[in-house]
Amino acid sequence: MNENMYLSLDFPTWEQASSFIDAHDMQGVPVKVGMELFYREGPRVIEQLKENNHAIFLDLKLHDIPTTVKKAMANIAKLEVDMVNVHALGGSEMMQRAKEGLQSNSHSNHETKLIAVTMLTSMDDVVMGKELRLPGNVHDNVLHFADFANQNGADGVVCSVHEAKAIKQVCGTSFLTVTPGIRLDDSDVNDQKRVATPAFARENNADILVLGRTVTKASDPGRAYRQVKEEWGYGVKS
Repeated sequence: MNENMYLSLDFPTWEQASSFIDAHDMQGVPVKVGMELFYREGPRVIEQLKENNHAIFLDLKLHDIPTTVKKAMANIAKLEVDMVNVHALGGSEMMQRAKEGLQSNSHSNHETKLIAVTMLTSMDDVVMGKELRLPGNVHDNVLHFADFANQNGADGVVCSVHEAKAIKQVCGTSFLTVTPGIRLDDSDVNDQKRVATPAFARENNADILVLGRTVTKASDPGRAYRQVKEEWGYGVKS
């Protein structure tokens, strides 16, 4: 897996997602397929994207009993996507069974990376403490869940850019940090709490950027995508 910028196809139908790709000359760019699109279109949307040479992060955030997750991952393995994720809150056995499910149907020339979600980037200390009743702060909990996921077979975690460097220190440089919440300076924050610019992501050792509304809701999505790529690749603002 050599891709490091995944465009979120947060559209309700394949027709709309495909039209967006074509309208903004994004054929072949790595993409993230989330619940909204996958639950509407099913595995066929993955097949269509692969036919058009898109690398794929399947963002389903599985969180269920270990046996169910293992069986689901065995089916997902057949799709041969680049990454798929689970919630680290699902526990050690669930993550281990998820890895087993992926490996049970993987081909020798393809490995789907297992990524664990630590704390959603829409959460902050207030939500975590008052609603989830987790002790400590978001940063400490993210590091805990990253280390926990690393010990139980995950290849990396979804986290905010702000935690990426510390996760590398805890889990090692090869452990992947997949970072949503990327915003250009002139983009709206929306419902994300822990956001960062592409330049800051580069400085803070993020491995993979997930690009959502900063591109898809931009007045010129193609230009916004190129701007992120430039800032991420060279650490400078264009």
